[in-house]
Amino acid sequence: MAAIWAGIDAGKTHHHCVVIDESGRRLLSRRVANDEPEILELLADVLALGDEVTWGIDLADGGAALAIAVLLNNDQLVHYISGRAIHRASESYRGEGKTDAKDAAVIADQVRIRRDLHPLHAGDATVTDLKLLTGRRTDMVADRTRTVNRLRAQLTSVLPGLERALDLTNTGPLTLLTGYQTPAAIRRIGAKRLQTWLRNRHVVRADRLAEIAVQAAERQHTSLPGEKLAAELVHTLAREVMSLNQQVAELDKVIETRFRQHHAFDVITSMPGLGVILGAEFLAATGGDMTVFGTADRLAGFGGVAPVPRDSGKISGNLRRPRRYNRRLQRVFYISALFSIRHCDESRRFYDRKRGEGKRHTQAVLALARRRVNVLWALLRDGRRYELTPPSPLAA
Repeated sequence: MAAIWAGIDAGKTHHHCVVIDESGRRLLSRRVANDEPEILELLADVLALGDEVTWGIDLADGGAALAIAVLLNNDQLVHYISGRAIHRASESYRGEGKTDAKDAAVIADQVRIRRDLHPLHAGDATVTDLKLLTGRRTDMVADRTRTVNRLRAQLTSVLPGLERALDLTNTGPLTLLTGYQTPAAIRRIGAKRLQTWLRNRHVVRADRLAEIAVQAAERQHTSLPGEKLAAELVHTLAREVMSLNQQVAELDKVIETRFRQHHAFDVITSMPGLGVILGAEFLAATGGDMTVFGTADRLAGFGGVAPVPRDSGKISGNLRRPRRYNRRLQRVFYISALFSIRHCDESRRFYDRKRGEGKRHTQAVLALARRRVNVLWALLRDGRRYELTPPSPLAA
């Protein structure tokens, strides 16, 4: 027996596995349930076909989590290859049809011939938790954004002047809308009593908020159609946004507590612009193991902040934005660069220099993000915190 390659087209309820030898001949093709006994049985049958097995799979989590865990727990070498790569590679194979068996065979063959695929490893427990927590936070923030947009639309149908004047992401205006929504109700209570009502609910700058609300109400004496029902919906939506705000704040505390348990917490958060949440998202997106990328250039490429060449014939030096990259990681690099411009003089000077060279705002921020990847890479490599002046090398 010799080396063989096994490809798994992963699914939610079932997987399809195809095993090939060094000539590409199929040795096994089987559909298995996403269930531990069946996966273990498949593993035993595949191991009986060859001395050395290399596995490939098109998912790295979700429905493939159980299969990956079983394989890694049994000391198997598993490579990840993206679904996009499989789709493009399958176009070069015979036949136009698409089946799970064909995809699994393409995965196995790609693992056989490619040398640039990343092996999967048992994840750090802290990083795994941060992936789950930051993913949950992303969903909650998206829910909050949708609810705020619905609240704005509903308030516009009651009192458009007040909708324009309020920042509905803040607690004070949301508290106001849980009690008063219509212009008539706001006029009846008046500025002084509304101010007292807000202060009793611990609203900051209640006097200014009450004044804004009464001024908006005084400018509208027309009752709009459906005002009563719309006001009730405004009340409900305002409470939903406040509840989501509280849930996000509580989740942020959990993320910080878990993030502090990671050995790179002090290194990552020492970087200007990388706070607790962005730092946790950086770990969740990269897995925390920089050796997987090999160089800072590959990390920058994975994060979408490094341009890629597009040369052909006599045309050279033609760069364009990458199309395949981790959107989540690019957001971390970009947002942290924006924050660093506000709070770090070095970043501000770099940004201003790029703007002076004629780059647009987004281009200058991406250039800064690319430079910061090099710094963060060096910090993680050396295990040291960020300092404005790097330490001098020791004399030989």
